[in-house]
Amino acid sequence: MEVVNQLVAVGQFRVFKEPLGFVKLLQWFFSIFAFATCGSYSGEFRLSVKCANKSESDLSIEVEFSYPFRLHQVYFDAPTCKGSEKEKIFLIGDYSSSAEFFVTIAVFAFLYSLAAMVVYVFMQDKYRENNKGPMIDFVVTAVFAFMWLVSSSAWAKGLTDVKEATDPDNLFKDMAACKKTGNECSELREPVTSGLNTSVVFGFLNLVLWVGNLWFVFKETGWSAPFVKYPPAQEKQPAPDTYGDTYNQAPGYGQQDSYGQQGGYQPDYSQQGYGQQADYGQQGGYGQGGPTSFANQM
Repeated sequence: MEVVNQLVAVGQFRVFKEPLGFVKLLQWFFSIFAFATCGSYSGEFRLSVKCANKSESDLSIEVEFSYPFRLHQVYFDAPTCKGSEKEKIFLIGDYSSSAEFFVTIAVFAFLYSLAAMVVYVFMQDKYRENNKGPMIDFVVTAVFAFMWLVSSSAWAKGLTDVKEATDPDNLFKDMAACKKTGNECSELREPVTSGLNTSVVFGFLNLVLWVGNLWFVFKETGWSAPFVKYPPAQEKQPAPDTYGDTYNQAPGYGQQDSYGQQGGYQPDYSQQGYGQQADYGQQGGYGQGGPTSFANQM
């Protein structure tokens, strides 16, 4: 644990938690699968030729081929159904250029990704000095993205041609014994090309990763600053009107008096201590229900 803590203290491993370092790690990982699945491939197929004279037949013919797929150099001996005579059947095509180009790009992408991760971790200051590191990284990433597009497309087309060249049904058309009636040519085993299909898939996945990484490296260069839109500055709110607030909060002014409601001035007796209603308002005259003290005085 102490060694790990020292390494973490020396190198900035937190870069792998950021998109720039994490995508670079994926590029390194996927490039390994790309060249491993293609460069280490070895396949075979089997066919049989049954002649009218069974003694001249060959019921198990094995044909092996492998990377870099120079199929024009691969051949096998097939019976002619004319005694013990044999004929050499060569496969058609040389697809080494597209296969080797694909593997070469994958190997160089692996090496560059590894070197870039070392720089990210242990030489972060040098990488950002004068902004040269991000600019170089951006240019190289763009070149690799283009190369992945070209190499993956070329190898996808080359793989299609390899499948056609190693298809026993296509080989039967060139075999003299298969053209004669009474003889029977059949396919015993097709070549397994699932590994080659996987290599093409990893090639286009690398293309997506390298194109996507362009944006993260582009942001490190600082070239994206003119395109960033900052939010508009908020206007400063005016200070509250202390005089107006005091006026509105003053007792008596916040309530609407009865003068404004009825069209004439009518004092609000409820606010002046007249809690009990006078007899004048109940009877509607002075002669009835007058105050007791006034009757006593009379």
